[in-house]
Amino acid sequence: MPELPEVETTRRGLAPHLEGQRITGVVLRRPDLRWPIPQEISKRLPGQTISAIRRRAKYLLLDTAVGSALLHLGMSGSLRVLPEATPARAHDHVDISLASHALLRLHDPRRFGCLLWQPLGSVHPLLAELGPEPLSDTFSAEYLFALSRGRSAPIKTFLMDQHTVVGVGNIYAAEALFMASISPLRAAGNISYERYQRLVTAVKAILTQAIERGGTTLRDFIAPDGKPGYFEQKLQVYGRAGQPCPRCGKPLKHANIGQRATVWCSSCQR
Repeated sequence: MPELPEVETTRRGLAPHLEGQRITGVVLRRPDLRWPIPQEISKRLPGQTISAIRRRAKYLLLDTAVGSALLHLGMSGSLRVLPEATPARAHDHVDISLASHALLRLHDPRRFGCLLWQPLGSVHPLLAELGPEPLSDTFSAEYLFALSRGRSAPIKTFLMDQHTVVGVGNIYAAEALFMASISPLRAAGNISYERYQRLVTAVKAILTQAIERGGTTLRDFIAPDGKPGYFEQKLQVYGRAGQPCPRCGKPLKHANIGQRATVWCSSCQR
């Protein structure tokens, strides 16, 4: 599944083509994706101008004067800006036509993505209880330390909880914990303030580097320009179970934590 850097890469790639553009039409080739597509998408979007394309967690929002289209790429979704006459392929489920004679096309073979509606002045229920953005000032050692007191869940599970912080998925949680030298098995409530300072710094550094490099190359994700991301070659532990630790050379450990594959160094991470 595309993680936060992939979604942010998509947002940055689409913004120059979408912002300031008037929507001339919407084509829905099916009535639903993961959930039914609200009628407002086809009834209210045409004629509106896209004032901004924003990201909240792993969701993208197309803002207009009457509300926002809320998009999620799911497991296999992608968005492209294409010439308006481009023929639709299988699994091209949504076209949003623009006055520039281009269109925004949503392609989603597995249909785990979504296209929903957020009325002006409201917050969609999917976004209402999310934690802070990891690259914001709100996500700090003070915040994590206070929230973690009394928590017995493993730190990796705690970090991946969208109520704790948004967008730190399996890959980047593993990489940040390695950078901060914290075992993913350690209880969140047993980590000191100083170590949370290292973890917050690591999360911000890992995500920033991933965004700058275009996101992680995943089988089902392609960036808006058609090129895969290039961060995968820099991964230190994720997907490297049994291989030597980049720091100490000992074999990396593997376990399932919260039903997610986890790799770490039992020597370097405590």
